[in-house]
Amino acid sequence: MNARVFGNDDGETVVLAHGYGGTRFIWEDVVPALVARFRVVVFDWSFSGAAKDGGERYCCSYHGLADELVALMDELGVRGAAFVGHSMAGMIGCIASVARPDLFSHLVLVGASPRYINEDGYEGGFEPGDVDAMLAAAGADFAAWAPRFAEAVVGPGHPSAVARFAKQLGAMRPDAALRVLRAVLSSDLRAVLPDVAARCTIVHCARDAVAPLAVARYLQRAMTGSGGGGGADTVVIESSGHFPQLTAPKEFVRVLEAILLDH
Repeated sequence: MNARVFGNDDGETVVLAHGYGGTRFIWEDVVPALVARFRVVVFDWSFSGAAKDGGERYCCSYHGLADELVALMDELGVRGAAFVGHSMAGMIGCIASVARPDLFSHLVLVGASPRYINEDGYEGGFEPGDVDAMLAAAGADFAAWAPRFAEAVVGPGHPSAVARFAKQLGAMRPDAALRVLRAVLSSDLRAVLPDVAARCTIVHCARDAVAPLAVARYLQRAMTGSGGGGGADTVVIESSGHFPQLTAPKEFVRVLEAILLDH
């Protein structure tokens, strides 16, 4: 999983986990600011285009990826870590924390969503037809779809960030990219949320094209067992797009440090 460990060996361990289409390099604007105070772990999921085997042996289920995360943390000897999960990785961290609560002291869910499809009483951000059209476009011509998707989710006002994410996304195997995308967009992990006991902070951009702010509010209401029953906290970053670590890295680091240092 290409794990890399940086920073202060005496500091709290912070595990940074990328989401769909990303690699460990999605955090390169964040890691240098954290290493003075924290021991920072970055890695690539098995579906990533940066995976050692080129993504040939990839997992596309949330529970399977949670098993990957647990195995990695055990291999590194990590216990009681702060886990920062971007997008789909946030829910992977939730699942892993239920299975192995000893590994996690704090979950920071960045742009996370338990369900992307709208239904009565729930705003996920996408209608079923939107999802079908996205999967069809990705399956028909992945190379053409990837840069368009990158611009839509990162935001058209951030061309350099769009280019960085598009490069990482475009490095995925097309079959892996499609299977993981389908798993993400069809997921419904709302039942997991009440079982999360670890302290949790939800970090969400005010204008996120992938997961609207209503999703963050839903997470906060649903995670009733988080933090010993005190519930989850929410921090809203006044930025647009789904990738604050790319589009607003200084603000994101400021928010993240404030969360991690607040014991």
